[in-house]
Amino acid sequence: MNRAIARPGSVAWLPPAVWTGLAIAAAILASALAGSLAGAPFATFVGAAAARSAIDLAAVGCVGLALVGVLLPARAATLRQTVQLWDRVDASLVALSGGWVVLVLVGIVFRAADAFGVQVTDLGGDQLMRWATQLAAGRGMLLTAGCAATVLGCAVARRMRPGQVPIRVVLVAAILGALTPTVTGHAGSASTDHQLAATLVAMHVAAAALWVGGLGATLVLLAHRATLLGAVLPRFSRLAGVCLGGVVLTGALNALIRLPTVAALWTTGYGWLIVTKTICVLLLGYLGLLARRRLAAGRTPVLRWAGLETMVMAVTLGVAAALTQTAV
Repeated sequence: MNRAIARPGSVAWLPPAVWTGLAIAAAILASALAGSLAGAPFATFVGAAAARSAIDLAAVGCVGLALVGVLLPARAATLRQTVQLWDRVDASLVALSGGWVVLVLVGIVFRAADAFGVQVTDLGGDQLMRWATQLAAGRGMLLTAGCAATVLGCAVARRMRPGQVPIRVVLVAAILGALTPTVTGHAGSASTDHQLAATLVAMHVAAAALWVGGLGATLVLLAHRATLLGAVLPRFSRLAGVCLGGVVLTGALNALIRLPTVAALWTTGYGWLIVTKTICVLLLGYLGLLARRRLAAGRTPVLRWAGLETMVMAVTLGVAAALTQTAV
């Protein structure tokens, strides 16, 4: 089985940069098609959509890195490899969470400019402060920046003094950072069943971040480490199955709360985004099932299928980012 899942070069054509580009392109295109472009300068619209998608990707990446750190085996036979990979996880977290903080700050500027319908260069300091401190979306972005800074601080501490901060603390902070923009976005604007909508969205995002981030980090960090991959992949596969069920269930319930009628699925931009996202999730479920069957049979390298799954996930993240900024 190890030969089937760890063939060298099987995912060399799927660098994280490709996933990032797919997600950002999907977010911009989906936002435009859903009508979010109306009333906003084009450059501001593109910047806001790209920043939101990049923020989501950074959050999901940090969740995935921390999750791999949690799933790594600590048994004696693989302890040396595990310690080395923990060090790489921490180094990657420092770089990615630092970028996450910067992206959130940039996103605040673009989102504020988008809200006031002006170019970024025309945005006043008072407008920026009002959006960031008086609106739920702005306060949510500030909370996200705090969570990202917490992940960065914990990762730096782990680099300086290994074992000082449990990796589970980093995972919790990263998940909270992934939740806040979405919970304070379209869930926070739900006119009915606000608390239920916010809870469902929080569960939805947490499950998706663990699933998407975990798979991406597994591909990047463990693709050519057959022993560790063989130990981590079955544990992650079970978690991914639970997360998929959670994503489908919470997504369906939240759509029922948000949409005024079933007809809104095909008569509104928001509804079309839900349909598109649903199709992507169903495709992801099929690819995941196919990968699991091939893994069990030891046939075609499963990482190729996991790589394809991650590409679809990137597009799905872009659609989800557009969904959070689209009115029903």
